[in-house]
Amino acid sequence: MNALGRHILVEFYDCSPELMNDVIHIENSMVAAAETAGATVINSTFHHFSPYGVSGVVVIQESHLAIHTWPEYGYAAVDLFTCGDSVDPWVSYSYLKEAFQSGHGSSMELRRGQLSLLKRNDFNLESLRDASAKTIESDGSITRDVWFTERDENIALSLKHTGNQLYKKDSDYQRVEVYETLAYGNMLTLDGMVMCTQKDEYVYHEMITHVPMLSNRSAKRALVIGGGDGGTVRELLRHEQLEEVTLVEIDELVIEACKLHLPETAVAFDNPRLNLLIEDGIKYIKECANEHYDLIIVDSADPVGPGEGLFTAAFYQEVYRCLTKDGVMITQSESPRFNSAVFVEIYDTYKKIFGQDKVYCYLAAIPTYPTGTWSFSYSAKGDAKPLQFDAEAAAAFSKKEGLKYYNEAVHTAAFALPNFVKELLNTKPEHVTDEYSAEPTSK
Repeated sequence: MNALGRHILVEFYDCSPELMNDVIHIENSMVAAAETAGATVINSTFHHFSPYGVSGVVVIQESHLAIHTWPEYGYAAVDLFTCGDSVDPWVSYSYLKEAFQSGHGSSMELRRGQLSLLKRNDFNLESLRDASAKTIESDGSITRDVWFTERDENIALSLKHTGNQLYKKDSDYQRVEVYETLAYGNMLTLDGMVMCTQKDEYVYHEMITHVPMLSNRSAKRALVIGGGDGGTVRELLRHEQLEEVTLVEIDELVIEACKLHLPETAVAFDNPRLNLLIEDGIKYIKECANEHYDLIIVDSADPVGPGEGLFTAAFYQEVYRCLTKDGVMITQSESPRFNSAVFVEIYDTYKKIFGQDKVYCYLAAIPTYPTGTWSFSYSAKGDAKPLQFDAEAAAAFSKKEGLKYYNEAVHTAAFALPNFVKELLNTKPEHVTDEYSAEPTSK
């Protein structure tokens, strides 16, 4: 060959949008394309971006294969660069065209490092080395570096995973996936958004349940809207005072995925005190009898997709109706740092329904949620107050149950709000600016 390397610039058109957004399929295909062409694979690094798009590179002993995809256009831009004449990059081209279900492709081959323009220099290679040369591992293993990224306009969370997806199904409502991450264990995502992970789910589930339960020791009936991962009902059922817990989850696949791959959260689904219903929580609340529940927890995802209807004034008005005279509503109320406009609007809505002095905000640290600071709301229909609780009973409960986050001191401290959060809670939705928000306001 009259050049050091062959570089093929490839454009694949009319590809399967589904495959162009599947980081697992793309990484496997790129590695297989290199190996099919006879290349020696060293490692792979791939990122999936939210809501769509994949970037990645396969480093081979003979150079590299790189890609970036635009699923919304069914398009992929690919670089195939091989050195020497032992690997034919066109074999990789043919493999990928089929793997991506491309309707057609265009390509341009460049010869890199024309030998006629180069002059070889002789030098002592050993003098440049601080240690003896290392050989490629004889077992043929490669280093895989595959990443999931939940990306919003201004911030992103990236987690490295094994590259072997544990669960992926589409329901009538959303895409349900489970990844095996290296830092946080198995991770549940819905439509590309992180819902919970094995290593930090306890923060969310302990704080959304034990704060209301330990400040209302007379509660007998509890309702959870959403929460198909099972963590919230797991924590509620630790309280023997509850005679009945009803869980209304719209998507059966969420329950299936967690039973299979997040068994720690799904452990209570067979509890005889649990009434599990697979149906629309909005419809259930509309048909619920007046003053039926002492505690209603709205364990919803973000205000998009099937969870969008759980963020309306009409829905919360129905929740208010279904609460007993001393009942309490608890919701996850987003991050005051992530989207301040949504945060302010949520609390403004609650106060209009429950009363200005009946709504409280408390915080917890959840590393895999946007900004790491997450909020919960405590809205009382009667005179219940979250800081009027038996601290000794809370301490004993935390110790007896082996809780990982909640204790009597955390219960109190969670309501000690930073000044900027207090300011937001006293701001009207129409006056919210981007001063504290990681994401732009909707105005």
